[in-house]
Amino acid sequence: MTKITMRWSRRGLLAASASLPLARPSLVRAQSWPSRPVRIIVPFPPGGAIDAMIRIVAPAVEPAIGQSVVIENRSGAGGAVGTEAAAQARDGHTLLMTALTHVTLAALMPRLPYDPFGDFVPLAPVGTVPNVVVVPANSPIRDIQGLVSAAKARPGQMTYGSAGTGTSLHLCAALFFSRAGIEMTHVPYRGSAPAVTDLIAGRTDVMFDSATSAAPHVAGGKLRPLAVTTSRRSTLQPDLPTVGEAGVPGYAVDWWYALLAPRGLPDEARRSFGAAVKAALGAPEVRERFAAIQCEPMEGDAESLGAIIARDRATWFDVVRRLGLREG
Repeated sequence: MTKITMRWSRRGLLAASASLPLARPSLVRAQSWPSRPVRIIVPFPPGGAIDAMIRIVAPAVEPAIGQSVVIENRSGAGGAVGTEAAAQARDGHTLLMTALTHVTLAALMPRLPYDPFGDFVPLAPVGTVPNVVVVPANSPIRDIQGLVSAAKARPGQMTYGSAGTGTSLHLCAALFFSRAGIEMTHVPYRGSAPAVTDLIAGRTDVMFDSATSAAPHVAGGKLRPLAVTTSRRSTLQPDLPTVGEAGVPGYAVDWWYALLAPRGLPDEARRSFGAAVKAALGAPEVRERFAAIQCEPMEGDAESLGAIIARDRATWFDVVRRLGLREG
């Protein structure tokens, strides 16, 4: 009985050993990444749409990846400081939450301390927030055609505020003026908040602000929205026309937000995290919280995000060159 029991034990051991080469790779893959908390660098200060967005998504992906997600804000130089930190990360657990700014900054500043396109690979699209053209509530301007007419009547005398030179707010406006054939004087601020404050007070005439920033002031009757800058109407503001519909055909700026990974992160890690983000964006509670900050979840995957980046790279490098906006 003892010999028989031992024989069967050896057979069982051999059978189990034979199965290990098949089971071990998937086990290793499942447990190898992430092996510790994932850090996501946001290259902008807390409080903006990009920061709010990833702080909604991060907790929703934690159960799927089995690790916590830590958000780190590293602002400065229009996003270059935090992006460089992510590019130099060698721990295999650092990601970058960025926006179309990743592309436009490269167009504006060709000598960045990192390669925006060589040092990073697409990971997952996250969301879009439309920029909206707003004027003070007491402004006589009531639509885009009225804005264009007023600017043509006073070339260069009207002013527009922005969150700073080279920001999405500046570039959206500069492209609009180019397409509409008008001139205005740019008043850059250190962030959107002070620019909005001066707009409400009537110290500037118009602003291309993010819907997230403008929404409470529109709701409070302090600002009047004229149009959204996107290629199609926002599902969150369906009654507001696009700039193209309102009188400047061909104008459209779709400002996206997405996750990138430093080149070198294993493909399987990219796929698993991307799948977790996509699942999180489909959750009703995430979509509700996105809507509260005027953000629409993006569909797609790393491949479609790569196509968007390639398209916008060609578009904005050409726009910056034509408008003479390059900084150095």
